[in-house]
Amino acid sequence: MPDETTVNPVAWPPAPIKTGRLVLREAEARDRAALIELAASPEVGTYVGGARPRDELERAMPEVPGQRFGFFVAELDATAIGMITLDRRDPERKGHIRPEGGEPELGYLFLPQAWGRGYATEACAAALDWFADAHPGEPVVLSTQTANAASMRVAAKLGFTEVERFEDYGAEQWLGVWSRGTTSD
Repeated sequence: MPDETTVNPVAWPPAPIKTGRLVLREAEARDRAALIELAASPEVGTYVGGARPRDELERAMPEVPGQRFGFFVAELDATAIGMITLDRRDPERKGHIRPEGGEPELGYLFLPQAWGRGYATEACAAALDWFADAHPGEPVVLSTQTANAASMRVAAKLGFTEVERFEDYGAEQWLGVWSRGTTSD
């Protein structure tokens, strides 16, 4: 698949995106500990294949993690509390809205202490708005386990509509699609 910038040249990283409470920005070295905590957390890993061993993460994670197009750190009061990704969905994975796959896919992970406060919805809405400005008219997909009630609520609040359900990773998955104008305000 071509590099994102050859498909539709977009300045990356963008200027930090500010919401009512959060800042979405590119990753920095100071985010490494929080991103290791995200990947090592059993609670965070529940619906995404499990936690990874902390010692493995300490060895493997670069000094500045997430240095790539579509990777945002979500920051509250100058502290990283989560991450948002906008990646192309692998054509080999199940669940697509076009036959060739490669759709932009929204992903997000937040530290457990940030759960239940609306941060994921706020950060994802800002990332989707940025994406819609950068790629007008291109729909975004989101996939989550149907058992992940919190993620299903976030998807609904953001305005994702169900496309299909399928079995993957030993669980029922939900695939939704979003286009600008579908966010619940």
